[in-house]
Amino acid sequence: MTDAVTISERAARRIGQILSKEDAGAMLRISVEGGGCSGFQYKFDIERAKADDDLVIERDQAVVLVDPASVPFLAGSEVDFVDDLMGASFRVNNPNATASCGCGTSFSV
Repeated sequence: MTDAVTISERAARRIGQILSKEDAGAMLRISVEGGGCSGFQYKFDIERAKADDDLVIERDQAVVLVDPASVPFLAGSEVDFVDDLMGASFRVNNPNATASCGCGTSFSV
């Protein structure tokens, strides 16, 4: 099930930069929780430990964890990193989202 979520090259590079400033073994956790202006929102956290049932995605220096409850919401998604006039941020290109807010941090299914 590792193909449930993919990480773009730009996102992997940025995640690697972030994790290199953390203690050894740090990983990025991406999760979906209720809230935001569209019903669900993406959450990004630095983790030191993974759960046995986490989906683990590795690309280059990036290690990303997704909890089992979030996997169905993120299935088929690509995590990208963009740096544009709106600022620098991770963006989730989620084929399951039927609508999203203007800033791209919340969505509905």
